[in-house]
Amino acid sequence: MAASDPNKLIAKADKLTRLSLTRWNADWRNATVLYEQAANGFRLAKDYEKAKIAFEKASKGQEMLSSPWDAAKHMESAAALAKELSNWREAADFYRKASELYMECDRPQPASDALGKGARALEDAMPEEAVQLYADACTILEEDGKEQMTFDLYRAASSVYIKLEKYTDVASVMLNLGLAADKCNATNSRCKAYLGAIIIYLYAHDFKQAQKCYNDCSQIDAFLSSDQSRCASKFLAAYTDGDVEEIKRIAQSSAVSHLDHVIIKLARKLPTGDVSGFKTATAEDDEQLDEDDLT
Repeated sequence: MAASDPNKLIAKADKLTRLSLTRWNADWRNATVLYEQAANGFRLAKDYEKAKIAFEKASKGQEMLSSPWDAAKHMESAAALAKELSNWREAADFYRKASELYMECDRPQPASDALGKGARALEDAMPEEAVQLYADACTILEEDGKEQMTFDLYRAASSVYIKLEKYTDVASVMLNLGLAADKCNATNSRCKAYLGAIIIYLYAHDFKQAQKCYNDCSQIDAFLSSDQSRCASKFLAAYTDGDVEEIKRIAQSSAVSHLDHVIIKLARKLPTGDVSGFKTATAEDDEQLDEDDLT
């Protein structure tokens, strides 16, 4: 049927929104219905480029009709099609716009979900953008007091950073996860996140930062008395002793085995560098202390 031709539907809709000498006001109500029909028609025909454009126009129409929820849904559809077309920058922009529209109707969870979808879509093509989307998704949930819903987002962000070999950023994400866990009294998740951060620093062969992280986390009673704290302490002691076999043994412990899979994989590769120097440095420090001993 000619009327159902999506090309004709979108042409008719465009005409309804175009002002002229005889049309002083755009007819967004009827135009939006036509855009929606055209979008679905193009999508069924697998003409994803035209479907994307039609959903974008349908979203604009719902905005003009003061319906941000429907506008957000259409924008998500446009984003998914941009992803299918490998238009990564466009996909990111559309998912962000969908999130903004959900926030307009005071729906933070769908707003965060839209950013999470965008992040997952961009992990391989635009990893830096993906981790930023994950971070923004977490911020929305935390501002809404839903910290417990951020855990998987933080874990996904840490996985992306590990692929990028940005280990300092991974550790920061793990510490943020620990903070979120604290706010919702998820003590076990908090302690696991802190042990994960310490392992990341050790994997990056940054013993001083691992030690500082452990000392900072040990100010928290819940961590200090945990299995994760004892595991971290054993790791640091083994590094100080330059004991490679002990490090490998600790990496197989149950405290490590209950961490996230990506952290376990890194722990099982420890040590990543020569640890004999730590033992030498410790011995030299002890000798220096003896020389200064006036008793």
